[in-house]
Amino acid sequence: MQLYLAGPDVFLPDPLKIARLKQEVCQKYGFVGMFPWDNSLDLTHLSPYEMGIAIYKSNIELMDSCNLVVANMTPFRGSSMDVGTAFEMGYMAAQGKPIFGYSNDGRLYVDRVPVSQPGLDPDGLTIEQFEMADNLMLEGAIFSSGGVLTRQSVHPEFYYTDLTLFEAAVQIAAERLL
Repeated sequence: MQLYLAGPDVFLPDPLKIARLKQEVCQKYGFVGMFPWDNSLDLTHLSPYEMGIAIYKSNIELMDSCNLVVANMTPFRGSSMDVGTAFEMGYMAAQGKPIFGYSNDGRLYVDRVPVSQPGLDPDGLTIEQFEMADNLMLEGAIFSSGGVLTRQSVHPEFYYTDLTLFEAAVQIAAERLL
C-alpha cells in the first residue's frame, strides 16, 4: 500500500533527509511512503507560477496513486497547520481514503490562538471551542475516514523533525489497514 506523506516537511532545510527517514518508518510497517518530491519534474524554463502549477499537478497525481495519507498537522507559520497539507487531507477525504494525522504540538487549537477577550481573537472573531487540535473540518475528516490523530508536545528544537508521533500514526494505520 502506498502512503502519501503530507506536511510542511518540504520546507525544511533538508527535506529529502526527513523524507528518507519517514519512508524507512513506512517500510518498517509495510507501506511505501510517497513524498511530494517523489515524482520527477522538469521545472527548467518555467516561470515561478508555472512551477507552482506543475508541482500541484504532480502532487495530485501522487495522491491519486496512494491508498491513504499520514499528515503532519504540527502548526506551521501560525496557530494552525500548513494550509497545503489541509488541502491534501481534504483531497484524500473526498476520495474516501483513510487519513491519519499527527502533531508535535499537544495543545488544542483554542489554546494556540491569541485571545483578546474570552472566546475572541484580536480581530474580534470567534475561536473554535471544540476541544480539537485544529479546525473541525480537519479532525472531522480524520474521524470520518476511520483514521486517528496523535498529538503530543515535543521539545521546541525538534518541533518539525521529531518522528515519534509520525511512527505511532503509521503503526496505527498498519494495524487498521494491513
